[in-house]
Amino acid sequence: MGHLASVIGVSTEDAALVADLKAGSEDAFAILIAQYHQPLYSLIARSINDPADAADITQEVFIKVFRSIRSFNGDASLRTWLYRIAVHEASNQRRWWSRHKKQEVTIDSPFDHEEDGNGVCLSATLADDGNSPFDNVAQSEVRERVEAALRQIPETFRTVVVLREIEGFAYEEIAEILDVNLGTVKSRLTRGRSALRALILAERTVRQNNSASSFAMHSSEEMVTQ
Repeated sequence: MGHLASVIGVSTEDAALVADLKAGSEDAFAILIAQYHQPLYSLIARSINDPADAADITQEVFIKVFRSIRSFNGDASLRTWLYRIAVHEASNQRRWWSRHKKQEVTIDSPFDHEEDGNGVCLSATLADDGNSPFDNVAQSEVRERVEAALRQIPETFRTVVVLREIEGFAYEEIAEILDVNLGTVKSRLTRGRSALRALILAERTVRQNNSASSFAMHSSEEMVTQ
């Protein structure tokens, strides 16, 4: 049964890479980093309170992978196994943050207590589409708002939203990464989407009200000066 799981879980290409990694090949490890560094970094940056810590945590993930690759048995795909480690390390960092840094306030602190977000599909705003400079600036602003809104969602829901909407994992893969059942994945995703939608709507209302107030004030000043 274990052999069957290995055959199902790991592709031929991954199996060759894993074999080289277990043999201690530096070239294989370099290939692994080149292939997975950016996606794992992106996942971690969106999962933790302070994205500035993402680089260090990503490095720690690859250290863990290097140390534990010999225990990889192929029950899941290599990609799923790597993401499982990354999610675990991000979770550890969030717990550390809660214990040690929650009360710290600096100019680089994330806006955990501010209303930020935007009513645009995550998968669309977080992609690089090669638009015009104006569109790129607008998209960048939207992306920042979405990222900020995403960080306000409880971590249990946030991780599932990131894995599904941004990383594109199937429900079954997410269940493997998080070691939960399929129903839990779907429930967390539904609640995460709802929480994000609520933040988006609230932020949009605030911005619209501020715009209306600013327009009314400007109009009043013009009437006074005429």
